[in-house]
Amino acid sequence: MTGERDLRTLLRSMRPELHPGRYVYATLPGGEVPTGVTPVATVAEREGLTLVVSEAQAVEAGLAHHFTAGWITLRVHSALDAVGLTAAVALALTDAGISCNVVAGFHHDHLFVPWERAADAVRVLEALAAESG
Repeated sequence: MTGERDLRTLLRSMRPELHPGRYVYATLPGGEVPTGVTPVATVAEREGLTLVVSEAQAVEAGLAHHFTAGWITLRVHSALDAVGLTAAVALALTDAGISCNVVAGFHHDHLFVPWERAADAVRVLEALAAESG
């Protein structure tokens, strides 16, 4: 397994990056991604396939969607078995009153926060990184 495991190094090196655009959650009972839709993330659940997609793609495809979010990537390459990064990030955002949905990729963690608080979330994460240095 690759990636950083040391919590202090993870926090100090996370370099949060806010992606341009707005992202939404949609769910498809049949489980097929519509043509022209490129999900950022998918989760297969008993109730259907959850997609995180750009709002523009959801609207164009006619997908009912919920929770308009900003997408933040933590640029540090975290190990999948690293302990504490998600908890530390969640606590910092909780203290700022910002909700967060986390999706772990192989290389990075991705945070989906309320669109109107995305810039605030980046500032909170940058402060957490600076405190960890």
